[in-house]
Amino acid sequence: MGKIIFIDVDGTLVDYEGRLPESAAEAVRKARERGHRVYICTGRSKAEVYQNIWDIGLDGMIGGNGSYVEDHGHVVLHQLITRDQCRRIVDWLHSRRLEFYLESNNGLFASENFSVRGQSVMREYSRRKGKEGADTMTVEQAFPDMIFGGELYRDDLNKVSYVLDSYQDFLDTRKQFPDLESGTWGGAGETALFGDLGVKGITKAHAISTLLAYLGAKKEDTIAFGDAKIDIPMLEYCEIGVAMGSGGEEIKAMADYVTDGVEEDGLCHAFVKLGLIEE
Repeated sequence: MGKIIFIDVDGTLVDYEGRLPESAAEAVRKARERGHRVYICTGRSKAEVYQNIWDIGLDGMIGGNGSYVEDHGHVVLHQLITRDQCRRIVDWLHSRRLEFYLESNNGLFASENFSVRGQSVMREYSRRKGKEGADTMTVEQAFPDMIFGGELYRDDLNKVSYVLDSYQDFLDTRKQFPDLESGTWGGAGETALFGDLGVKGITKAHAISTLLAYLGAKKEDTIAFGDAKIDIPMLEYCEIGVAMGSGGEEIKAMADYVTDGVEEDGLCHAFVKLGLIEE
């Protein structure tokens, strides 16, 4: 067995507009031809991993920031938010008048007014990422497969994302749900745009260790690629951690190596630098 490579999706494998550089796709194909294993390791649930990503020839995925692990179609791990926890989350967010969406391998399920409330937040998120057309973006464009009017009391959830009207919403929600993992995204601290709730104790690093045990593989053979704070445990855990040049300053400061940005063929350049493929 060669190296085992873990690649975050948004901002790492694809750019902030969701475009997959051909150089990245080709690098993954060549690495697998040389006997390396390649997995995406993402906050996305399986329903958000579209066919163009699978088409590059992955060995599997880690999704939901670590709640789901799949190897060649075999589910190695899937830890879900319980139906009771989901009910409590939905009722709490409704009581706070916070709009949200539920993230499942079966789809993304939006709250009643997420299409309206989420629009300004997704535009701001897109502006921060430098996306073209950010000022006219709609929720439907940002999440083309999102389901509106679906069942919200569910037993198939990986995690929940909710719009922050203020940072206090995150602090109060974290206190309300000590049995769940609380986080934020779309900004640091007071600038965060979303809060999220997931299974307690789940991280990308935990999921990688579970997959390695299943494969009978060694941590010494692992390489991780990421661009954001949520990826730091993954980069810390793996033998080599690579940050994208277009990523945040915090992850770049702790990485073993910083490559170029997504749009500058950073993934391909790192694969060559690390000897995973030839130039």
